[in-house]
Amino acid sequence: MALAATALYLAGVGAPLAQACTRAVYLGSAGVVVTGRSMDWSEDMRTNLWVFPAGIARTGAAGANTPKWVSRYGSLIASGYDVGTADGMNEKGLVANLLYLAESEYPKPEGRPALSMSLWAQYVLDNFASVSEAVEALSKEPFVVVTAVLPNGRAAQLHLAISDASGDSAIFEYLGGKLVIHHGRQYQVMTNSPSYDQQLALNSYWEQIGGTVFLPGTFRAADRFARVSFLIKALPAKAEPAIITAVPDQTYDNQAVGSVASVMRAVSVPLGFIEPGSPNIASTIWRTVSDQKNRTYFFDSATSPNTFWVPLSDLDLKPGAPVKKLTLTGGKVYAGNAAARFEPAAPFAFLPVKVD
Repeated sequence: MALAATALYLAGVGAPLAQACTRAVYLGSAGVVVTGRSMDWSEDMRTNLWVFPAGIARTGAAGANTPKWVSRYGSLIASGYDVGTADGMNEKGLVANLLYLAESEYPKPEGRPALSMSLWAQYVLDNFASVSEAVEALSKEPFVVVTAVLPNGRAAQLHLAISDASGDSAIFEYLGGKLVIHHGRQYQVMTNSPSYDQQLALNSYWEQIGGTVFLPGTFRAADRFARVSFLIKALPAKAEPAIITAVPDQTYDNQAVGSVASVMRAVSVPLGFIEPGSPNIASTIWRTVSDQKNRTYFFDSATSPNTFWVPLSDLDLKPGAPVKKLTLTGGKVYAGNAAARFEPAAPFAFLPVKVD
């Protein structure tokens, strides 16, 4: 199966018309779990960071028959176009990452409750403390996800990756109108097309060759999957004294964050890179690294000279606290701990969808 899938890939069959992203989870010692992701997109997504405290009443923005809930957990999220949650971490260390998947096929509600795609990641962050909780609840399909048309005119064809502070992971995809879930610590990596089962098959081929012998080097999703799979597992799973002793005040936790950030940069697409005829390849516009042990969210913009971070412990996530925003659009530059730079703001409206 792996060789057959690889042959199709090398022949260029079924090249997806999708934007590219990469997600990887580092599993370390001493309770260290770090999730990194890159956002590759063909234009400015006008991303901002938002603090959503617990206790917010929400609806699924998909007509009359849509879920309603009150958020159990506060979260820090990165928006897409300020119409939906693209990435984020909640106060329990649960991380959600949305990535493009051109092969996505969503079911028609046919009378079932429907949830706008713009709220898929936020629903998980609002309601669950762990991956196992989310899988147990969502596998019962309390709603169907309805895709939306993004402000750039492209359909939101997305799949969802989640990870928690224990290192557990799950991947959610809609294929052929059916929800497919991959659940387990082994699912550390996700990119884009093809579907996740085929990504795993392709990667098994490269694992047989070995990453120190040869790794595929293009920006295509299957190549990035192979590279990041090798790199994230090649990182030391404990402190490297030579690194820590060389940097004052360095700790293993910080080393792990730096290591994951370096992996995400290694699989990023250079800013401004365009490949004619390959709309599935786009520049990396930002990266995030979530330290799930210490509940700290790092943001690395491709257009900023600095990486900054936000400890969730420095935010007020209690019910009744104000929604706050850290404006990134317009060339804003931050450094160090940016928690104090958030300002109260009216929350954005999640993108609604029409349900037939």
